[in-house]
Amino acid sequence: MGDGRWRTAGSALLRVVLVWAVSTLTMLVLAGILPDFQLQSADDSTTKIAFTAAWGAGAFGLLSALVWPVLVRALLIVPALVLGLLVFFLNGSLLLVALRLVPDGRGAVAPETAVVVAAVMSAVASATSTALAVRDDNAYRRRLSRLADRRRRRSGTDAGRSGPPGTVFVQLDGVGHDVLARAAEQGLMPIVAGWLADGAGHRLTPWRTDWSSQTGASQLGILHGSNHDVPAFRWYEKETGDVMVSSRPASALELQRRAIARTRDGGLLTVDGASRGNLFSGGAEQLALVLSMAARRGKGRRSRAGYFAYFSDPANAVRTALSFVAEVFREIGQSLAARIRKDTPRIKRGGLYPFIRAFATVVERDVVVAAVIGDMFAGRTAVYADLVAYDEVAHHSGPDSRDADKVLARLDRSLALIAKVAEHTPRTYRIVLLSDHGQSPGETFAGAYGLTLKDLVRAGCGLPVSRRAQRTRSGSEARDAVRIALHRRPVEEGDAEHRTKPSDPVVLASGNLGLVSFPDIEGRASRERLDRERPALLGTLANHPGIGFLLVRSERHGSVVLGRGGEEVPVAELEDGKGPLAPFGPGAADAVRRTDTFPHVADIMVNSMYDEATGRVHAFEEQIGSHGGLGGRQSRPFLLWPADLSAPVAPGTELVGAEQVHEVLRRWLRECSGPQVPIVRSGPADEADGTVEAAG
Repeated sequence: MGDGRWRTAGSALLRVVLVWAVSTLTMLVLAGILPDFQLQSADDSTTKIAFTAAWGAGAFGLLSALVWPVLVRALLIVPALVLGLLVFFLNGSLLLVALRLVPDGRGAVAPETAVVVAAVMSAVASATSTALAVRDDNAYRRRLSRLADRRRRRSGTDAGRSGPPGTVFVQLDGVGHDVLARAAEQGLMPIVAGWLADGAGHRLTPWRTDWSSQTGASQLGILHGSNHDVPAFRWYEKETGDVMVSSRPASALELQRRAIARTRDGGLLTVDGASRGNLFSGGAEQLALVLSMAARRGKGRRSRAGYFAYFSDPANAVRTALSFVAEVFREIGQSLAARIRKDTPRIKRGGLYPFIRAFATVVERDVVVAAVIGDMFAGRTAVYADLVAYDEVAHHSGPDSRDADKVLARLDRSLALIAKVAEHTPRTYRIVLLSDHGQSPGETFAGAYGLTLKDLVRAGCGLPVSRRAQRTRSGSEARDAVRIALHRRPVEEGDAEHRTKPSDPVVLASGNLGLVSFPDIEGRASRERLDRERPALLGTLANHPGIGFLLVRSERHGSVVLGRGGEEVPVAELEDGKGPLAPFGPGAADAVRRTDTFPHVADIMVNSMYDEATGRVHAFEEQIGSHGGLGGRQSRPFLLWPADLSAPVAPGTELVGAEQVHEVLRRWLRECSGPQVPIVRSGPADEADGTVEAAG
């Protein structure tokens, strides 16, 4: 026992010395290359120069280990994107301090050069340390074991690998069933392919989303068991005048509160759970990058602590920062290549988008994966993590593009890391892979027809439209149709309009689903009132070639679905494969009927056209890979689970809706860990912010 401890200590000391030596050599090489970096005076000998480099490298390493975690914790209030950019400058500052600690002041470096030197040294030290750990498998296993033991002692538990298994749910945002199957078959995702191989112990099945095929509705249903009254990614609420947007912290917190009030349950992760990179908490106490918790003050800010756990290691910080910069240039290069190839469809990808993409594909991925690994070392019962990289890239490059395929390959490597770590955790883990929706390709509505949905709605209401839309054929036709319906002569561009205009409609887009609301009409507007006050609107929308169908309320027939050529079907009589919903496949009728019951359904719900032959839709946003409505692969995500868990549904039965997925995941948690502890509410204050406590 004693000999083993001495060998372990000696091995650790040897690794420290080797990393120090490599860092010293790196500093010497950089001093010889960079003109603004010096380690010597005019009469210094080689020995003195080497001593200066060794001292500087040692001081820099020590400062990184001691000061860096304090700096990161102090900067948790800084937005993640800004923190990622600050990494370089903070590291450079530590190097400047380290050189000032060198005796006789031999070390000198320009501030801008210090940033480069510090980044290179951190990267080299990280690579050296990793290589040494990889070569020593026993040391690697001991390190994991010590970390797991330390976390278990801190939490007061000691289940061991003989206890009930835990479950890790990894959500690949936006990856449809068909995309995952293709990526596995073509070798883009070898880990997934291995799980799906005969006898490998995993099963793959698709499931069908609700009409609102987007993360807000799907993840709320999956984590909290209810996505009632979530008609889209964004919608207008007349009683308050607010626009709810699923990606806004305040809106996400309110949606979470409503779901908890409806289900009287804290969520999927209430018992010993962790929520990582999600829109909603799922009732978890352990949070990192959870949007709904970012809206809270005080303890709600724990969500940012996920950054500290990752960036407190300077090597992690530098590696992620370098990858961030590389991803920015990768996006710029891929965008330029797409323009040179004249790929179609194509949208603009300039401005801040390269930085947004880099955050989603690098920073968010690295922090979330590190948090999941920490949860597994801690032996937590249930972990749910969302990796958004593919969804972000597919929106702008297309769901089947080479850019998106490369992201899938990198996500597979993240899955491989999680699977490898599961071999060393204090309890066994089952890994469940799933997605919240897919994506459907297609040119944008504006790109195909020269005007936005808002332009078309305003034209149908007799309101002025943008000059850009007026110069297009579609815009001109729509404008003239409105004037004819209002018994006014068509006018040339620039003619003045002298009439009383109705209040502007609120037009919102969620992928290929559009929502039109009229603030001046109390409650849900009826078709009859719209026909009286805006006689051209419904006909203009329903007969447009880029629109598939409309949902509106009728005073005489209840809600109705409108299609081209005056086709009208009461919602109660809708059937799959018939009428305006014919192209949209099985389940479309039920999805529309369910959404029609929501209190905040828009006055007019607009779904774009869908081409069955090509799978194309038209997004009402600037996206060539979209989701949010009905039509194609966006409504067909996947569920990949270990075969020793029960089947999600009975043979021959389809898994439908995020709420049903929630029930399946709950059942699997019971199968893994036994009955879940019921929750009790701690009082009105907790109910107000959507938190609950576990009994016992």
